Amino acid sequence: MIAVQLFVNGLIAGSIYALVASGFSLIYATNRFVHFAHGTTVTVGAYMLFTFFSLLGLNFFIAAFCTVVSTGLLGLLMFLLIYRPLKQRKSSNAILLVASIGLMIFLENLMLLLFGADVKTLAYIPVRKGIELWGAIITPLQIVIIATALLLLCFVWIFTKYTKLGKAMRAVADNEELAEIMGLNARAVQAKSFVLGSGIAGLASVLVVLEQNIEPVMGTGLIIKGFTGAIIGGISSLPGAVLGSYLLGIVENFGIWWLPSGYKDAIAFVLLFLFLLVRPSGILGISKGIKE
Repeated sequence: MIAVQLFVNGLIAGSIYALVASGFSLIYATNRFVHFAHGTTVTVGAYMLFTFFSLLGLNFFIAAFCTVVSTGLLGLLMFLLIYRPLKQRKSSNAILLVASIGLMIFLENLMLLLFGADVKTLAYIPVRKGIELWGAIITPLQIVIIATALLLLCFVWIFTKYTKLGKAMRAVADNEELAEIMGLNARAVQAKSFVLGSGIAGLASVLVVLEQNIEPVMGTGLIIKGFTGAIIGGISSLPGAVLGSYLLGIVENFGIWWLPSGYKDAIAFVLLFLFLLVRPSGILGISKGIKE
């Protein structure tokens, strides 16, 4: 059935969007500004995986681990070298937004300079015949992508709810000044949120590269979709960002049932504008903090 196939395709796309959106939402909730360079972190992660696996010949799982660590360190560097100095100068959110766009452009061009404009692929998992599931065709790789994304998202939710650092992130997200009064180092918590959020972006890049090509501008489209999913579900809510991302993936794929596939991005923007106009706080209606 076409409807079942479109739903499965929506789950696959939504899983990638959810990983990008969850890291983006985590950073936004604790720092309170839009980090558009988060999408380019996915791009850097893709090229790091290509370097570790294809150029250096490391075992794939070791290469994937090194990729996640590298993107986490990249997030930390971006916070320490760019965002923290701006925050210490009491820069407005508009300045931080411009800085994030500048970082995005810089990193994209750096990847272009280092690796060239030609498309690269990672030939690790060979193409296999799809499995028929309730009338839809899905490949083993796509099942791995959905399962990995869901497991990681569950881990992030448990981490933010039950661990000491997760509770500290929620406290800073809810009220930074009060968290400081209670003895928390808000800047340290914000830095750790960049490490965790960027590490999640690194894992997203691993899953994306297994199925798609690598190119310098790949992260721009992903951050647009991740940002849209976060807005739909609730930008400062982790569960909301995940819910919104899956909804976006499903709506996109059902939308191209009636419209040409080139309209997929337009569908995402229409959905974004609708939520900004009708319900800017998102589906879960959370205005701030990392809520349950």
